Amino acid sequence: MIKVLVVDDHPVVRGGLVGWLAAQPDLEVVGEAADGLEALAAVAEHAPDVVLMDLRMPRMDGVAATGRIAATHPGVRVLVLTTYDTDSDIVRAVESGATGYLLKDTPLPQLAQAVRAAARGETVLAPPVAARLVSRMRAPAAEAPTARELEVLAGVARGSTNAEIGRELFIGEATVKTHLLRVFAKLGVDDRTRAVMVAVERGLLPPPGA
Repeated sequence: MIKVLVVDDHPVVRGGLVGWLAAQPDLEVVGEAADGLEALAAVAEHAPDVVLMDLRMPRMDGVAATGRIAATHPGVRVLVLTTYDTDSDIVRAVESGATGYLLKDTPLPQLAQAVRAAARGETVLAPPVAARLVSRMRAPAAEAPTARELEVLAGVARGSTNAEIGRELFIGEATVKTHLLRVFAKLGVDDRTRAVMVAVERGLLPPPGA
């Protein structure tokens, strides 16, 4: 029997996953948790083979919990199951020690197969996630924005005008525009809104409200 721990902050989603997995003859759901902190306690208590881990949860998110589990329980496999497929989410999860990364639109039979594969130590990636990782590896390394350029972009993210950003950073408005044009080129975008979105996706800026 493969022992599984289900971690998700949405009770309905968690309940559906528990019901489906428990119905499989070779899978045993040994516990469930609503956030990363509960997941750590449940791993220590139940010693699961596989943790099915949501990413964005209160108190402690899935990436932080995955890192802690990988450090303290290296034999436990963490399989991320989330609705988010941005580059920054994928890379952070994999770097933290996740065995696999699936999206919540994965058909349930494939999910059960993925749990079995993860228990064997195999890497499991949803096709869109695998494609993103391959593209990221093949793409030439883009020049990263400088600290000053990110300061300017952070001002844009706060809704400041070029003039306001200039006063805050003690630079001229023309210099602000120059920094923004350079950021646009480095991020491959052509407007302020898209620049902020891409910077957040890549982990260069914190998400709004963070």
